[in-house]
Amino acid sequence: MTAVTTVTGPRKYTRVDSFQTHGISRGLIVVSRSMGNALLIGQERIAETLSASVAANRVAHAYLFYGPEGSGKKAASLQLAAALLCEHPAEGVACDTCNTCSRVFSVGHPDVHLMMPYPKDTGIEAVRERLRLLAENPYAVVDFERRPSLDSMEAVSNKQVVYVRDRIAQDLRREMSLSSVEGGFRIAIITDADRMRVEAANAFLKLLEEPGDRTVFILTSDRPDRMLSTIRSRCQLIRFSRLSDEEISSALFERIQLDESVSRTVARMADGSFSRALDLASSDELFSLRTLVIEYFRASYKSDSEQVTNYAERLNRMGRETLKFFLQLMLSWLRDLLLYKIVGDEAPIVNLDQTVEIERFCKNLPTARLESMVELVEEASILVERNMNLRLTFIVLAQTLGQAMKGEVVNGLVASLSDEPLLV
Repeated sequence: MTAVTTVTGPRKYTRVDSFQTHGISRGLIVVSRSMGNALLIGQERIAETLSASVAANRVAHAYLFYGPEGSGKKAASLQLAAALLCEHPAEGVACDTCNTCSRVFSVGHPDVHLMMPYPKDTGIEAVRERLRLLAENPYAVVDFERRPSLDSMEAVSNKQVVYVRDRIAQDLRREMSLSSVEGGFRIAIITDADRMRVEAANAFLKLLEEPGDRTVFILTSDRPDRMLSTIRSRCQLIRFSRLSDEEISSALFERIQLDESVSRTVARMADGSFSRALDLASSDELFSLRTLVIEYFRASYKSDSEQVTNYAERLNRMGRETLKFFLQLMLSWLRDLLLYKIVGDEAPIVNLDQTVEIERFCKNLPTARLESMVELVEEASILVERNMNLRLTFIVLAQTLGQAMKGEVVNGLVASLSDEPLLV
């Protein structure tokens, strides 16, 4: 089975013109957009640097694009490959319209080889499907580590997602040693390059030490510290920064026509990652869980044991990943309360559409111990990770949050649970 996969086929575009409640529709979002520099969101300095290198014919033999997930490393990789092979480049920028550009951006060019790590028993069609999705939207989370199943965001797997030696020493070496099919560069885009096993990394190092004529390696990594220092030292390092809220919000509005106010809210929750923003925008649960956060806080303050128990049982029926997301939303809301309490109306709050509730909370509960509430929710997140009794955890969390909201000193969630049988 060939490990270096080139995907062919027509390019697909999907415009998302209608949304469910709050502008949301579930599933992987395919972004319809022009190519060239429009493929990359933000990162103007990087786009200018790469274009200048191509225009001046000073292209490095190997690049390492590193930085946070969702910052545009894969988009920039395809953009650079297109610029290197484009039939009509202008100042180092791909034209977007020629046949070569079309094939590069659909990952169908014979001189461009896109790789991703995958579990040992993965079929070639499963890899090709993910590469097709990556070509359609290079910001989509389609790797096997973060998305074991394309059918469910909840799916988890303990399978190792790595590059093994044979993929590098045999398949990649063979592909990159051949002459260019169309007379230009031979380009390999190796995503998540930090997932090479030691033997694979050593084999790749030999490739870098013996560069072929007109070959370019583009590596991407969220964790370059996990890579061999000798590989890093032989690459031109390009650091990607987190995207701004404004860049993410504008991209959501322009690329998938997400409602403008919803785009701003999602952007602030995405922590600088357009990939994270797309996941949030495609989640049916986002806004229902945000509403549940406020209802849970209210029930906690009222000390309504029946209501608290009902919420705890409802949460107990959710998947663990959904619960972790629920707790992240709680922390986001508490962060907004802290910021509003300190800064007032000018606070850069995340939950813009819940400003009225945030103002009311701070006004009506001036003695609430917000820092203690943050600590309680963080403790709950740890307990969820440790497979504790979820129903009991959320009952006691509500009790302790209620005490903190009333200005009472709390000893912490773990201390309050210490006498209870927590293990499921």
